[in-house]
Amino acid sequence: MKGRLETLTGCMACGKTEELQRRIRRAKIAKQRVVIFNSHVDMRSEKDKVTSRIGLQLDAIEVTVPSEILEKAEQFDVIGIDEVQFFDHDLVEVIERLIDMGKRVIVSGLDTDFRGEPFGIVPYLMAISDDLLRLKAVCMQCGKPAIRTQRIVKGDELIVVGGDEAYEARCRDCYEVPSQIKST
Repeated sequence: MKGRLETLTGCMACGKTEELQRRIRRAKIAKQRVVIFNSHVDMRSEKDKVTSRIGLQLDAIEVTVPSEILEKAEQFDVIGIDEVQFFDHDLVEVIERLIDMGKRVIVSGLDTDFRGEPFGIVPYLMAISDDLLRLKAVCMQCGKPAIRTQRIVKGDELIVVGGDEAYEARCRDCYEVPSQIKST
């Protein structure tokens, strides 16, 4: 029997990692063998932990390339992968192989980048998911539902790893297109 893919996505601070952790904890309660992987690019928390914004932590295995996940996931029933936007397209093949092996794969990641454009492989994973949950945050400017990630520090690089000091969740009205952001 084939497995399944569950994708948790949205802007920053919407609860993606918290929902991933919730699903992993429930699988543990059901006596399933679980594991979480995280990209080495994400340096915001300890290497062997996945930490939510509210401080919840679960053990994780840090990987550099997607093939490491396939090598280490054999004995697990449920595989969580946090911050999937940091992985290249090779992760898609790894996930498809895990599904073919009957694994339940739960991924979380940003759906759009700071420019408001689809982020990496996440839109592809959204398209092939058995279950898709797009979460919203609270706009840090006005309090309405937020769907955008606003970079508040200078820089044109696609990936600048950071938290509240570098990004804010924003609604469509409060989001500023990067070319329109005023220099501070």
